[in-house]
This record gives sequence, structure tokens and C-alpha cells, in this order.
Amino acid sequence: MTVPPSEHTMRRPAKRRRATMYALSLLCCSAALTALPAGASAAPAPHTAASSMESKAAPAAVAFADEFDGAAGSAVDGSKWQIETGDNVNNHERQYYTSGNSNAALDGQGNLVITARKENPGNYQCWYGTCEYTSSRLNTSGKFTQTYGHVEARMKVPRGQGMWPAFWMLGADIGSVGWPNSGEIDVMENVGFEPGTVHGTLHGPGYSGSGGIGAGYTLPGGAAFADGFHTFAVDWAPDSVTWSVDGTVYQRRTPADLNGNAWVFNKPFFLILNLAVGGYWPGDPDGNTTFPQQLVVDYVRVTTND
Repeated sequence: MTVPPSEHTMRRPAKRRRATMYALSLLCCSAALTALPAGASAAPAPHTAASSMESKAAPAAVAFADEFDGAAGSAVDGSKWQIETGDNVNNHERQYYTSGNSNAALDGQGNLVITARKENPGNYQCWYGTCEYTSSRLNTSGKFTQTYGHVEARMKVPRGQGMWPAFWMLGADIGSVGWPNSGEIDVMENVGFEPGTVHGTLHGPGYSGSGGIGAGYTLPGGAAFADGFHTFAVDWAPDSVTWSVDGTVYQRRTPADLNGNAWVFNKPFFLILNLAVGGYWPGDPDGNTTFPQQLVVDYVRVTTND
């Protein structure tokens, strides 16, 4: 499926989010990718995650976990992740997502490192001609889906103009219903020109693209997310999604926030990790952007109270 041209040609100044032409990757090994904008709305006052989560009486059960343990240079666990390949014309990102461990590999210290490089060793072709950058995008479609729970990743993001890391989820029915009817939950995304801010957003029918429902979280004291690891999470329950950074809740969304539009988040979703370079929202790298840049992922975990 493709996003109507108006979604990605008429709103360049708006924040852009990356929905996907994921039906193509359900049909073949190489995915054609797309992205869309995120909106933001007022967030409640921060408080601890424990104060707003659903009842914690039941012990947490691990539904999915990848600690990224393994030898340096190893590829990700193929039983948990598949690797998407290709470029992204619809969002005008600049990278080509490569296969294997070329741009996504374990570091031997318990981390997954997704690396964006200014290179093109395979003469990859992008929407704008010969690709200038490579990177990686992973997902769990066909391997793991989940409905509800605590979804969390501990990561250190890259820095620099044009960098766009994200940890997010798509409805597993995207191949049949399309985007945005599938729904999208952005757990965390960061754009390089906002080094101290991350965003969490919902996309669905009637609130996609620049109309996505979300908010940002900014570190205190002018700190940058690239300076160290941080934990990004959502607590997802029937008819609610709650976002937190390092245990501090910064927004909660329910059907009441959707202005009468359909809530499409009571069904299975799969996970996605990626590092994009450029695009409508972050803008392209400039002369001050250094390469390579890395998204370092300590772990990804999904737990439930079932």
C-alpha cells in the first residue's frame, strides 16, 4: 500500500513519522518503505510509571526478550527479527537499508548496534539516484506479535542533524487493512535537531500523519539523549497507552483523545527498530553531521501481567 501523495508532499514543515508500505515486505524479502508525520499534543505532568500503570498485583510474564548477547559482529537472532531492505521514497529518507549484519550487528558486550554510514558499497539505488547512506531496519512481523503489556527498550541514540532513530509498533493486520487502519504506536523517536527530546505518538484512521496523537519528552538541564542510555517504554492496556522515559510517565492516551475516530489498538502488533537518515521531518544531514552514527540497543523486552 502507498500513502496518498498529499501525506508526504504538502506538509514538509510538519513532524514526519514513518508508517510503512509493509504489505510489500509481507510478500517478499525486500520491503519498500514509507513514513509519515507525527503530531504532538499537550502532555500531563510527569510522574512515575508505577503510579499510572494498570494493577501490578500479578507477576510479570516475559512475552519477548532480546538481550543481544553474542559474539561481536554476529547478526541479530533470526528467530526473533527479520531485516527489511530498500529505500524510502515516500518519506524522502536518504538511506538504503541493507541485509545481514552489514549495518546491524552485536557488539560482543550485550548490545545491538545499528550503524548509519555515509557509503554505498553495493551501488544501491535510491529514489533520488545512487544512495548516499546505508543503515538497518528490523522487525518481528511473522515471528512475534503482542496485544497489551509493557513494551520497553534501553537504548542510546545517535547524534547529529538528519539522524532519525525509532522504536515503534505496527498492527499485524497491516497487510490486509493497510495503513493507518492497522494502527501505529511510536514508543520512541528522536530527530537530530532536537537532541534532548523524544516523541511518542499514535497513528490511526483520522489521526495519521501530521494529525497523529502524541507528545514529546525533554530531558532536564539541556541534556542530550545521545549522551547515555535511556529506557523508553509504553504500558499498553485495553483502551489506553501510557508512555514513559526512564520510568517517568509523560503522556497517556485513550479513545477519548481521538475526537470520535476509531481506536485501533486492541489487537496484535509487531515491533520495529530502525535508524533512518534524513527525510521530511529530520531534514538531511549537513556539514556538521559526522559518520558513522549508531543506535545502540541494550535490550528489548515485552512483559505482561497475564
